[in-house]
Amino acid sequence: MIYIALLRGINVGGKNKMDMKLLKQTFEQAGMNDVVTYINTGNIIFSSISTSKTDLSRILEEAIHSDFGLKINVLICSFDDFKAIIHSIPDAWRNDKDMKSDVLFLWDEIDDESVLKNLVIKPDIDRVVYVPGAILWSAEKKNISKSGMVKIVGSKLYKQVTVRNVNTARKIYELLQQNS
Repeated sequence: MIYIALLRGINVGGKNKMDMKLLKQTFEQAGMNDVVTYINTGNIIFSSISTSKTDLSRILEEAIHSDFGLKINVLICSFDDFKAIIHSIPDAWRNDKDMKSDVLFLWDEIDDESVLKNLVIKPDIDRVVYVPGAILWSAEKKNISKSGMVKIVGSKLYKQVTVRNVNTARKIYELLQQNS
């Protein structure tokens, strides 16, 4: 089966530094196949005969801790789960000079539409959609400082998500398609 591992909080602000070539080796030594990394923020496509996302996450977190000495949370999405999320992103959403659009990938423990109750959503500024596995969030850049999106950083919820902008998420999906 094809998976994407999304690592939370690596190579951000000089913290939790990981070289992608070494991370690829870590995945391979942990038994993952066809390993491909994409950019420096911890996006790793791989295949595995294991079908348990929980087992894969545990195995990879332990391997990363062993090789890098870092406790990094690893969120695993199957190709089909990721595809469903990507196909839910409105075509007009982008990440550019005019718009900020993100995908907040959710850990299983909080993956439910009720998670929206814990967010500060400003209906006149924010467009927010829950889909299984993620929250899709978009706002115009000119309003970003007024957006509820900025309030999530530092919150309890923030520690249970890993964020990718929609451009990155779409590129990961392209790579997943090439490797499936």
